[in-house]
Amino acid sequence: MNADQPADTPEVNAAGTKLNGHSGPEPHGDDIAHRLNWLRAGVLGANDGIVSVAAIVVGVAGATAELGPILTAGVAGVVGGAVSMALGEYVSVSSQSDSQRALIEKERRELAEDPEAELAELTAIYQAKGLSPGTAAKVARELTAHDALAAHLSAELNIDEADIVSPWHAAFASATAFTIGAVLPMLAILLPPPGIRVPLTFISVLVALALTGALGAWIGGGSKARAAVRVVIGGALALAATFVIGNLLGASGVV
Repeated sequence: MNADQPADTPEVNAAGTKLNGHSGPEPHGDDIAHRLNWLRAGVLGANDGIVSVAAIVVGVAGATAELGPILTAGVAGVVGGAVSMALGEYVSVSSQSDSQRALIEKERRELAEDPEAELAELTAIYQAKGLSPGTAAKVARELTAHDALAAHLSAELNIDEADIVSPWHAAFASATAFTIGAVLPMLAILLPPPGIRVPLTFISVLVALALTGALGAWIGGGSKARAAVRVVIGGALALAATFVIGNLLGASGVV
């Protein structure tokens, strides 16, 4: 430590790693944001599972008190919803991954064909960020010497080659989150006696929606109360609509 360095100022090595009692680098903000995005996606997937399956089983319960049709419809909703979520996530992430890989290959090709122009471009980027011409040139040269491709991907495209999400992982995570959310309405409609089946499902689902809505808002930095109220109102409307329709169909003798 330098003599004029404050005692509470952490030392860092050339890679920017803190050395004062730390065994490794602190997590980057991008890593934390990435994990929070995944967590938020999981919460939203579970929320979809809760609402979708609850609406199905409550609708069938409005038409009949027999467990067989309710169980059949619920299982079909869980399987169909999970597969749909997985397919949608797979297609979406595949498109995003393909675009990122194409940009990476383009950058790699440009570095191979004209490294001097790419170095000048990187220098200009750091100048635009506020560095002096001399400092920007030095930073660009040192980063290029260390890993030219990573430097350009980060500065130009905000892409980390190691962080490209696997479509299969995203599909599995989405299907799993949906299924976990769907467990609650299934248990709430199947386990209680017929007389309290629907009311208990309404209550448990709306409480769960309030919690997931608040959690999603907390992750995103929004108002937890406002988000909870939104999802509870939406869920209540969905449950009420399907129950009324199921009840009408059951009373009419259609089912």
